Amino acid sequence: MRVTKPLLALVLLASFLGGCASLDVQREPSQALPANDSAFGRSVQAQAQAAPHQGQSGFRLLSDSTEAFTARAELIRNAQRSLDLQYYIIHDGISTRMLANELLKAADRGVRVRILIDDTTSDGLDFIIATMAAHPQIQIRVFNPLNLGRSTGVTRAMGRLFNLSRQHRRMHNKLWLADNSMAIVGGRNLGDEYFDAEPNLNFTDIDMLGAGPVAEQLGHSFDQYWNSALSKPIDGFLYSKPTAKDLENTRTRLEESLEETRKENHALYKHLMTYATKPRLDIWRKELIWAWNQALWDAPSKVLADGEPDPQLLLTTQLAPELNGVSKELIMVSAYFVPGQPGLVYLTGRADAGVSVRLLTNSLEATDVPAVHGGYAPYRKALLEHGVQLFELRRQPGEGGSGPNLFYSRSYRGSDSSLHSKAIIFDQQKAFIGSFNFDPRSVLWNTEVGVLVDSPELAAHARELALQGMAPPLSYKVELEKSQIVWVTEDNGKLHTLTSEPGSWWRHFNAWFSNTVGLERML
Repeated sequence: MRVTKPLLALVLLASFLGGCASLDVQREPSQALPANDSAFGRSVQAQAQAAPHQGQSGFRLLSDSTEAFTARAELIRNAQRSLDLQYYIIHDGISTRMLANELLKAADRGVRVRILIDDTTSDGLDFIIATMAAHPQIQIRVFNPLNLGRSTGVTRAMGRLFNLSRQHRRMHNKLWLADNSMAIVGGRNLGDEYFDAEPNLNFTDIDMLGAGPVAEQLGHSFDQYWNSALSKPIDGFLYSKPTAKDLENTRTRLEESLEETRKENHALYKHLMTYATKPRLDIWRKELIWAWNQALWDAPSKVLADGEPDPQLLLTTQLAPELNGVSKELIMVSAYFVPGQPGLVYLTGRADAGVSVRLLTNSLEATDVPAVHGGYAPYRKALLEHGVQLFELRRQPGEGGSGPNLFYSRSYRGSDSSLHSKAIIFDQQKAFIGSFNFDPRSVLWNTEVGVLVDSPELAAHARELALQGMAPPLSYKVELEKSQIVWVTEDNGKLHTLTSEPGSWWRHFNAWFSNTVGLERML
């Protein structure tokens, strides 16, 4: 059958408008429930108020991917009143299905679950995501949603192109909050690749478990985003809402998939299920580092700015006193590092003032986004000329690797690993852990969240992890030799120097193309 042009136009219009019809769905505000509403919350409060750390918060770094997964699962199991989750990316996989199963069980026992995800996560998945929200105790909202063209991948892509200036501005926050008393912040999204369970590529990352007043601070941040006009209920994009029967069917399929994984990949299943067989949260609570802190986050309205947002809306403005006050040593770990001119001026200025500045990022061969490397590479020479030390993490081997736990994958399927961590250590005194990369996207366009902890002990732990990654067997140290960039590394116990940048021709092409067309400047 031949489709006439007018009819085709109508079909496209219908597709483009798909999902828009019910955007006026009721969106009621809600607030984080007080920690003292649950026995779990009260026990954490009592711990925080006890001598000698009265009023401080407790912290533990989660550099091990298994511990990071376990902490999330155990917080679900311990929650009695509320769970608040905020994420940029949620990928399907065994780890995500385990967590979804635990969330449903928590909702069954009366826990209120609020899940806020960036709209990019929902691409093509509106109905599936909304099915969980069919549970009376679960609410799911999407941030900065695309209203047009949600019906198909093609029309959705077209919709973004029509409003690119806003659609590239995303909620990059990662937050896990239980009973407003314990929280997890850091670099990890949700997906197998963040928990060492992916067959192709896993990310090394750093999260931080926080207990006490810091959780309440982060609860305020979640509420700001949840109640923002930019956050829309997921079922508002559907012509018909999922039913209780749809949820029942989803539960059945979820349980069947977990059982299938248990049988077919028992080692991985058993490893991830450690949270059920050997829970660790009570042990970790006894090992917390207690310190003063400040939770920092971008205002959600940051993404609405016509041009560059008002500095008062930015996390970096809150972090500025620490950035400007560092006097001895600055260590940065940033998976995606594009300093831009302001960052270049800042870093070279600190180095010129006598501050030891060291930065760890991905090498071209290790990064999962070669285009970002193209935005970083042009700044290397100027940074090196001013004494900034640059380290680029090599692509690390999978099972059988020889590096520290953080920097190689112990996946049961032998995958490689790439750096995804974000951390800043100031003068061996304070550490900032969160979702923030040192690039224009994090500074200006995406929203971020993190926690600044005033603790030499915690800073020492974070510093040790960073220095491990900078070690010659694991990273290339980028240096200038006769005004040319070289890469110094170690293999088989011997140092050697590379005069050409490691990485495949395709990665080189992607980096070159990104730099040539100026992708970062275009957004």
